[in-house]
Amino acid sequence: MKCALVTGGSRGIGSAICQKLAAESDYHILINYQSNREAAEETLQKVIANGATGELLKFDVANADEVKAVLGEWQDNNPEALVEVIVNNAGITKDGLFMWMTHEDWSKVINTSLNGFYNVTSFFIQKLLRNKYGRIINMVSLSGVKGTPGQTNYSAAKGAVVAATKALAQEVAKRNITVNAVAPGFIRTDMTGELDEKELIKMVPANRFGEAEEVADLVSFLASRKASYITGEVININGGIYS
Repeated sequence: MKCALVTGGSRGIGSAICQKLAAESDYHILINYQSNREAAEETLQKVIANGATGELLKFDVANADEVKAVLGEWQDNNPEALVEVIVNNAGITKDGLFMWMTHEDWSKVINTSLNGFYNVTSFFIQKLLRNKYGRIINMVSLSGVKGTPGQTNYSAAKGAVVAATKALAQEVAKRNITVNAVAPGFIRTDMTGELDEKELIKMVPANRFGEAEEVADLVSFLASRKASYITGEVININGGIYS
């Protein structure tokens, strides 16, 4: 059984990626979520409706012990299963000006995006190397390449994942494993629901917010065999706001 794991797969871009991979690949979809089981179940139903199989894995990517325990148990129960695609999508924001940012708001954001990438990817990396094939796709952000005021913590976390993507890509390329990052700009999801869309659209040359499905199309391509010679790249998908 060949599998694709999407962290933070229950809502928004993560859910769209699960659905797109279900429709366009033969993978068994592993949908990771932390707390919103209802949303995760909904995503699973859509995955099944798109003709794939899937299951839910509940863990907090930032909690190293929990990641090891849940993925370890899953692997023990599915000894023949092979995770070929990892989409590190889980992330949180705790926005605010740096001068008022609490240690907790700094740490939580770094732990989820950066340590989450480490915890999940390190669990599978040796298996990918032995298998001599893999696709690692890290969801970063416009904030991680351009830097966004009010998001110093999020920009730092995503910027670090950008650098990790470039370094890891060079380490594993000989084994047919690609490592790429996808940097969305303003995408219409729950996460951006609070933003003033009318005001922000003025900054976007394409004159609109993107859709989660458009990001999922790009991720699905990077997860496919068609993208074999693309690695170490950060691909912006932002309507021209930063290009």
